[in-house]
Amino acid sequence: MEIKVSGNTPASAADPRRRFDPRVPNPARRYDYWLGGKDNFQADRESGDAIAAAWPGIHTSVIENRRFLHRAVTFLAAEAGIRQFLDIGTGIPTSPNVHEVAQRLAPSARVVYADNDPVVLTHARALLTSAPEGDTAYLDADLRIPDTILSHADLGRVLDLSRPVALMLVAVLHFILDHDHPYEIVARLVGALPSGSYLVASHASYDELPEPAATQVRSVLNASPIQVRGRSFEEFARFFDGLELLPPGIVSVADWRADHAPRPRPPAALVSCYGAVARKP
Repeated sequence: MEIKVSGNTPASAADPRRRFDPRVPNPARRYDYWLGGKDNFQADRESGDAIAAAWPGIHTSVIENRRFLHRAVTFLAAEAGIRQFLDIGTGIPTSPNVHEVAQRLAPSARVVYADNDPVVLTHARALLTSAPEGDTAYLDADLRIPDTILSHADLGRVLDLSRPVALMLVAVLHFILDHDHPYEIVARLVGALPSGSYLVASHASYDELPEPAATQVRSVLNASPIQVRGRSFEEFARFFDGLELLPPGIVSVADWRADHAPRPRPPAALVSCYGAVARKP
């Protein structure tokens, strides 16, 4: 099933992320700024600060989201025996990245990264430093056109889709607006993977944000060139339809299998981001 995008222009061309302009906030650079990185410009910092003014927990949220990703990959590589990872919406490389975590535990792990952001593309070489026993690749591709990812020659070269794959959609689905059919996109990707594969996802939500903070955050984000669609617990849960959620189910990213994480754990209202891992039966 091919997922079509709205309008007559392909999403990869219409998306403002495809045009490099340091005067316009960029989600990857803004995320980098929140994480304390250096690959950002004044527009990104101003946008990041405006969001932080309405949502002071954003810095904690992005840090906890990265920790969630690390714990999920660690579980999949060390306990679930997964040796193939497809990370879509990877963002600017922040060490340790998926292949570093996975190959530290299983040097033969194979990782394909995909993103449609020109800023990320300039950093792609940093994503391709695989262990000799494994392999990595980077695809310049758009999540909203999943068939371009699944049919990409480099994906077929690195990953064997007849064997289990961990599909990583970490902090990216909230950039897929309703008219771009997010549930159909995820279903298409999961449907292309065999039994025993996993879906790892995290998603911004306004559920735990008190008013008027939730309204202020929506207003700031909606004024940005790159809009964000925060989704409720129930809306996020729909991405896992037909899959087997692993314990503890859908929780704050700060609480997913965080038994050995630093204490005290930040409250859900501060993080405002759900995370979960599920297995395809």
